[in-house]
Amino acid sequence: MTTHKPPLTVLLCAPRGFCAGVVRAIDAVEQALARYGAPVYVRHEIVHNKYVVEGLRAKGAVFVKELSEVPDGEAPVIFSAHGVPQSVPREAQDRRLFAIDATCPLVTKVHREAAIHAKRGRHVLLVGHAGHPEVVGTMGQLSEGAITLVETLEDAARIAPADPENLAFVTQTTLSVDDTAEIVAALQARFPAIVGPHREDICYATTNRQEAVKKVAPLVDAMIVVGSQNSSNSQRLREVAERAGCATARLVNRAQDIDWGLYGDIRRLGVTAGASAPEVLVEEIIDAFAERYEISVETVTTTSEDVFFPLPRELRGAAAE
Repeated sequence: MTTHKPPLTVLLCAPRGFCAGVVRAIDAVEQALARYGAPVYVRHEIVHNKYVVEGLRAKGAVFVKELSEVPDGEAPVIFSAHGVPQSVPREAQDRRLFAIDATCPLVTKVHREAAIHAKRGRHVLLVGHAGHPEVVGTMGQLSEGAITLVETLEDAARIAPADPENLAFVTQTTLSVDDTAEIVAALQARFPAIVGPHREDICYATTNRQEAVKKVAPLVDAMIVVGSQNSSNSQRLREVAERAGCATARLVNRAQDIDWGLYGDIRRLGVTAGASAPEVLVEEIIDAFAERYEISVETVTTTSEDVFFPLPRELRGAAAE
């Protein structure tokens, strides 16, 4: 006797999942392993996804918190996609470590902007989340006191720079587009002379994934964002879904983490994935719903992506070998 499964329409957001910077970072570790063999050391998680990290660990990547954990020798050490403070490559150089920088080029763009502003005598305001590796890396591009973190609208209202006529701002690349626009508008209202980036710092992938969620969230009973709890861009997708009208929006790492009590009588489910979440985990979660529901899958596409970043210079020959 077969159990009747209720119907469920899955609206699959596109774009979703891996961005060009994440693909480049993961490829960098895999190419380094292929070219130089294990171990390849990686400072911090190469991207914020446990499945990806565990997969690379199984192939011979060794993840460390700091360079002090990397032994002297010729084994490569790779800096994660989130970027690092200037002190890290300096330490690698002092120790003659073979360092490969897999920082996302769009994060490097923010680093360069901040450095140029500081060189021109401007105090830099960084809109971002304290403690996130990208923020730590960006703040570490400048000398202490040359950059101030702004996390909230309250911060924007409260800060008292020494020279309000000589300010610039940059932002973390994985923020909520709408939240950031509010904070930037508040800063511009208080400091009309503040200088911003030529092109906004929030990356194309973050923006595109949030736009797709905004389109799908009002149409569904529940939304699942595939991604890790420590992934900033994934957390923002969950928040965007809630604001766009989906009361049941959850960040889920793997199918085993689904709280089935939330989805009993739903008829329409939205699914997306953060920029560091592989498509295999999206498929795993859809398969888990297919075991309980008679599903039909529709893809909702808001834009197409064709961005590609070449591997770090030290590995560019490796891909062809």
